[in-house]
Parts: sequence; C-alpha cells; structure tokens
Amino acid sequence: MKLGIVVYSDDSETVWNAFRFGNFVLAMGDEVKAFLIGKGVEVELLDTDKFNVTEQLQTFVGIGGKIFACGTCLEIHQLEAPEIFTVSTMKDIYEIVEQSDRIITF
Repeated sequence: MKLGIVVYSDDSETVWNAFRFGNFVLAMGDEVKAFLIGKGVEVELLDTDKFNVTEQLQTFVGIGGKIFACGTCLEIHQLEAPEIFTVSTMKDIYEIVEQSDRIITF
C-alpha cells in the first residue's frame, strides 16, 4: 500500500501520533509520504516532555519515509526546512494524493 499523510496541526500529541502511525505503516512494509502544510510545518518545534515529535520524525525518515513541506507555509511561518524535509509545492501534494492508495490527515 502507498499511504499519504497530510499534517496540518501544530498540536504535539496529534503530530506525534501521525508520525508514530507512519512509522508503524513503514514497519509493515508499506510506502509512506508525509506532506506538512499550514501549521504542520512547525513539527520540529513541538517536542514536549510527553511527546518527542523530533524522535518520531527521525525514525520516520530513517526507515524510509519521505517528508515534504509546503514552501509557502514555511515562508509564512518564517521557518527554514531542515535537511530531512523536501521543500514542496501544491504540485507535490497533488502527486502524493494522486499516487497514494489512501490519504490520512492529522
């Protein structure tokens, strides 16, 4: 299965669960691409004592997940994309939606 995950939340628990799920799907042998849009581009700022979002992100990429981040949203939120993100456009999210068997949003 090819899964697309769209993350638009800046809630630590929600984003932590999004990537925890993505990690599970990757471990099952499926392909996962995540697209960060809106407040979702703030994922690296969301670590808390309970929810280590950065650790989930690193695991996700380390086991084969791909993370795309909306370039316009990064500019709006005055953020620079870390190396593990591919700065992307609406064309990229369109392609993820078109090529995925399922899309889930967080």
